[in-house]
Amino acid sequence: MNSIKGLQSKTTFAGWGFIGLATLMICLFYFYPMIQALILSFQTGSGNNLTFVGLDNYKRLLLDPTFKVAVFNTVIYLIIQVPLMILLALVFSVMLNEKTLKFKGFFRTAIFLPAVTSLVAYSVVFKYLFGPDGMINMMLLKTSLISTPIQWLTDPFWAKIAIIIAITWRWTGYNMIFYLSSLQNIDPAIYEAAKIDGASPIQQFFKITVPLLKPIILFTSIMSTIGTLQLFDEVMNITGGGPGNSTLTISQYIYNLSFKYTPDFGYAATVSYAILIMIVFFSIIQFKVAGDKNE
Repeated sequence: MNSIKGLQSKTTFAGWGFIGLATLMICLFYFYPMIQALILSFQTGSGNNLTFVGLDNYKRLLLDPTFKVAVFNTVIYLIIQVPLMILLALVFSVMLNEKTLKFKGFFRTAIFLPAVTSLVAYSVVFKYLFGPDGMINMMLLKTSLISTPIQWLTDPFWAKIAIIIAITWRWTGYNMIFYLSSLQNIDPAIYEAAKIDGASPIQQFFKITVPLLKPIILFTSIMSTIGTLQLFDEVMNITGGGPGNSTLTISQYIYNLSFKYTPDFGYAATVSYAILIMIVFFSIIQFKVAGDKNE
């Protein structure tokens, strides 16, 4: 009996030994900065010259016109780009899951490849592609779809479109991999039975594929929402937040508050917690809409 208890104690100690370092690192590099940022949000100033101001930063947040513009732009990206990207990823995964399709490995690699490219590098490439003399305008002019070059980077409307195209191009393949791996675990007999019953490919997609992929769709939707609310690299490198503040995102505004304008780390921390609140809010909505109602 004592030997069993001794073995259990050694096993418990070994288990804590394996997870102890990871737990310490998570607390040190995740939770501690979050707590410090929360404390910082009640202060103002830069460097060590910080003074406690209570809820003044949060009151300022509610009245800040630049913050409202950044929130509006970010939400626009969210409600347009995320559904578009999820739909494209679903369609591509279904197409690439077809057994009769040739060169599937090539197509899967080609669509996924943007997800592993450098954020800064691909943003700079897109900046040149969407320039006044860039390849996009040249192609549209040669095909007579437009008569004058589109000002992709200097027009408020088209600048948003350029950002949406860029982030959709990069992240569609990333989400496609999740759907593709899940599709390969679905019993083919389900689709064969649907074909016998006369279900069309579109009916199979909406009645079989989408319901069976519901947990993965929810996961990718939440992760994409978090990523879009934290959008920074593409806007910073393609438009710089311009023209004016028409493409400014919340994360870029935090960067500006910390390093571009007169540094105000306390208010920047307050804005960062606004992102956290928005992530929680949109995640709850997605769980309510797409989650299992029996849970």
